[in-house]
Amino acid sequence: MGEMEDLCVTECTRCPALVDSRSRIVNGAGPDDADLLFVGEGPGANEDEQGEPFVGRSGTVLDDGLRNVGLERGDIRITNCVRCRPPENRDPKKDELANCRGYLEREIAALNPEVIVTLGKVPSEHLLERSVAVTKEAGDLAEIRIDGAPRRLLICVHPAATLYDRSQEETFENALQRAADLAGVADSEGGQSRLDGF
Repeated sequence: MGEMEDLCVTECTRCPALVDSRSRIVNGAGPDDADLLFVGEGPGANEDEQGEPFVGRSGTVLDDGLRNVGLERGDIRITNCVRCRPPENRDPKKDELANCRGYLEREIAALNPEVIVTLGKVPSEHLLERSVAVTKEAGDLAEIRIDGAPRRLLICVHPAATLYDRSQEETFENALQRAADLAGVADSEGGQSRLDGF
């Protein structure tokens, strides 16, 4: 079980602007054998304060969405492209994404997830290495290579998008449902988790 412990970045000073704006490094959270890895952009104020990814309003939306497809937060692993909060919650810059890329690749390799789910534009474009129209492409599955290994990536809108635009809710739910189906985590009977037998 020690493998994921090694993925906790405890000190890093590669991005001076982020070192200045963070109060802590926010590492990935969740089981180290999860089938689904959700990747966000970077920590916001709540995440920076609590040291966990997706704990603010977006986190609540994500938790509700997961529950609707028969998953719990404890079933998935969640991480970010950059582990430190950018100033004023701006998007991470290209060099910041590049600086943090190795940590993300190590986490993906250690977890070996069935599916990587990218939440929003920044992680989708970062891992697909092209521009992405997230709303249009949400629910699409792509084959990518990360560090030489083939990975399945599912594009999803950012949970916060549903807060500003109600029409995104269905798009969000459908992508989560597809993620659950692909990972084989929810069966057809009202989304009961396969762990119910234990």
